[in-house]
Amino acid sequence: MKHVLRGGIPAAFTVLSVLAGADAAAQQRPPTRPRPASPAADTTRRSVALGEVVVAASKVEESILHSPVTVEKLTARDLRLTPAPSFFEALEYVKGVQMITPSLGFKVINARGFTNTTNVRFAQLVDGIDNQAPHLGAPIGNVLGPSDLDIAAVEIVPGTAAALYGLNAINGLANFTTRNPFSSQGFSVQQKSGVNHLHDPNSRPRPYTDLSVRYARGLTPKLAFKVNGSYLRGSDWIAHDQTELNPDGNATTGLRGTDNPARDPVNGYGNESSNRSALTLGGKSYSVARTGYDERDVVDYRLENRRADAALHYRLTDQAELTYTYRVAVLDNVYQRSNRFRLQDYRLQQHALQLTGPVVQARAYLTRENTGRSYNLRSAAENLDRSFRTDAGWNQEYTRAWNAATLAGQPVAAAHATARAAADAGRLQPGTPAFGQRLGELQDINNWDQGAALRVRANLVHAEGQVNIGEALRRQGSKWLPATVDLLAGADHRTYVIVPDGNYFINPEKGQDPLRDNLTYAKTGGFVQAGARLLADKLRLTATLRADRNDYFSTRFNPRFTAVYSPTRQHHFRGSYQSGYRFPSLFEGFSNVNSGQVKRIGGLRVMSDGVFENSYLRSSIDAFNLAVTAAINANTTPVPPARKRELAIDQHKSLLRRTPYTYLRPEYIRSLEVGYKAALGPGGRLGADVDFYYNAYRDFIAQVEAYVPKTNNPDSAAIYLNARATQNRYRLWTNARSRVYTYGGSLGLRYELPRGFQAGANVTYARLARTESGDGLEDGFNTPRWMYNLSLGSEDVFRHLGFGLNYRWQQRYFSQTFLVTGSVPAYHTLDAQLSYAVPEAALRFKLGATNVLNRYYVSYLGGPGVGGLYYVSVTYSGK
Repeated sequence: MKHVLRGGIPAAFTVLSVLAGADAAAQQRPPTRPRPASPAADTTRRSVALGEVVVAASKVEESILHSPVTVEKLTARDLRLTPAPSFFEALEYVKGVQMITPSLGFKVINARGFTNTTNVRFAQLVDGIDNQAPHLGAPIGNVLGPSDLDIAAVEIVPGTAAALYGLNAINGLANFTTRNPFSSQGFSVQQKSGVNHLHDPNSRPRPYTDLSVRYARGLTPKLAFKVNGSYLRGSDWIAHDQTELNPDGNATTGLRGTDNPARDPVNGYGNESSNRSALTLGGKSYSVARTGYDERDVVDYRLENRRADAALHYRLTDQAELTYTYRVAVLDNVYQRSNRFRLQDYRLQQHALQLTGPVVQARAYLTRENTGRSYNLRSAAENLDRSFRTDAGWNQEYTRAWNAATLAGQPVAAAHATARAAADAGRLQPGTPAFGQRLGELQDINNWDQGAALRVRANLVHAEGQVNIGEALRRQGSKWLPATVDLLAGADHRTYVIVPDGNYFINPEKGQDPLRDNLTYAKTGGFVQAGARLLADKLRLTATLRADRNDYFSTRFNPRFTAVYSPTRQHHFRGSYQSGYRFPSLFEGFSNVNSGQVKRIGGLRVMSDGVFENSYLRSSIDAFNLAVTAAINANTTPVPPARKRELAIDQHKSLLRRTPYTYLRPEYIRSLEVGYKAALGPGGRLGADVDFYYNAYRDFIAQVEAYVPKTNNPDSAAIYLNARATQNRYRLWTNARSRVYTYGGSLGLRYELPRGFQAGANVTYARLARTESGDGLEDGFNTPRWMYNLSLGSEDVFRHLGFGLNYRWQQRYFSQTFLVTGSVPAYHTLDAQLSYAVPEAALRFKLGATNVLNRYYVSYLGGPGVGGLYYVSVTYSGK
């Protein structure tokens, strides 16, 4: 028989209420509703902004001044002042944060180095729930996150948080807190309309629109709901970098620049190393690449992102809530990891159930991913070229035409141009119906040696719980734990489930059908944290120990020790030491991709067994083949070309190096951080925050390209590695052999001026130091040494007229990615907005622009050129 409490609540909910920290009196109190703050109260709140409460740093509520590690917070007011078109893009102004722009539709957050377009070292949470795309192991910007209308605050921890959060939080995390429907009710709508691609040589000006709606309502004192929806449409930024990646491909024959038959522009695809052949022409060896296509030839830059969410909140008490949330996103835009992709009808869904309270927090969620009709731009370009003529056939026609041209008296460079034109005769031309039809066909062929489709279906199942043991004991009146001692414990489990597609993923486990049985990858972990407040609450110490176990690795332990010393209410000194492990992501561990005649395979032994032991570093093979070509072309003796090659191979085979790397191990970091935070002046109007850190990485996870000769005779390896057809090419995930060290710091100042003005400045320094370099790995620090932000704004300069200005600069830096290596030029941007509020009508207007001066820049090599975005927004917030 069911036992029912007052109000008809089943007895099971009583247990949840007690666990969540409710007492009998709290159950009888009606939910409290915040009263609107008066202007004077708002001024006071602004003057003590540094007293804001945060939770991300310690998993419990605490003053930001007492946070034991660096934590940055953006409040609703900060977000209203920003000139960025969305709250997510405003994170670029935060101290210690670096963001890169792969698309107008999303940016990628990082902190403290080792950034890339798929950042698996930085966790991104929404109300504590990970919103990553499962097969990527990282989020696609904010496509599964909240809209501007539903965001309440953002907390960023720009340093390792692995001891508390595990998984991929070794470079930091961001937690987005959404608005609660009990306290934020009514109907809101926001329309942004704008334009980009002004003065873009690759595009005419294009419209931009972003519509968001939110509706929240309390149905009873204990039950409330909210729904959100947004629709963004525009034209994506264009990647059209024509910088030559292979300028010395034919240096031994004097062919450079436009005369180089092995040209490889950054954003030209189908002419990479795997698309080149060594042709012997006129007694010399030439490297000749297929012609390829520009990125803009093979991609539709139309951007369209649709997302929605709905949440049902049940208040067990005024301190505890049970929430069900559903999120869905469908997106069309350009994405980048090892190659550039067009995401089409890419779908993400998430179901989440949460219990939040001062004693117990628990959540369980399921994230589902379907890549829809997405495709790889490089593979599309390669296979468009091969659609009209195979590589062998193209090489034969090129050789025939070159010989004919030189016999007719053409110079060598002109003969190469003639040969290319002849070999390309009948080639599919961009913009023609035949080209469009074939491109559409390739998008549905799920093998990148023949087509370009990205067809992945993946799921993530996660459950976690946390108990504030100290709070529970105190609520029960226990004297066992002193009031100055805190005790917290938590545990979590995560399982990834991949549906094998035969190209991107297979199931490698013995006894499993590689194309039928789902691939699973699971991790279980937990932590305990103890804290004490000493010296009349001036000294706060915490110790945390986390343990994680993965399906393919034994248990790893991560400790964290922190101290905060507050000699006065204005001055706070902090220090911490912690370590963290990162298990390989799904892609790093299990990828199985035929990619441009180079197979990309995961670094777990179950995927790459036998490859490491028999492979040679591509870097050494490239050096060997360049030396062989140079020797052939320098040899003027009257011997047959085959004999010249044989002599050159024997002369330079000592350049070949066996791969020194092996199967993946978890990545490990040790981090030491010290900092100081102060709230100075009357009311704490001047806020200052400074931090310094030192990180040591071991077994850093990166990629290496290694080739296996198709022979069991090691004496013949050099001969086989001199020809593409006689070797198997692999790109493997592995661990760096060298130890990697990074260090740096940041300084932030924020001042609340009279009349509501707010001024801010921050500067960040980051440095990489390695014990050795040139180890053949394809991952890099990819972080500017210096960057800074300046800001000034006010919500009410004169009669509800406000403004916001942000200036950002970052230094030139060296970038090493999967796509291209080189230096990213320094750039600076000025963002600005003017706003006007009409309180009587609940309206707010904003005229804004990012990159006001429209100086196009790239935030990473191979990425798009980012220009100005100019917009106007209208926001209605009704009751």
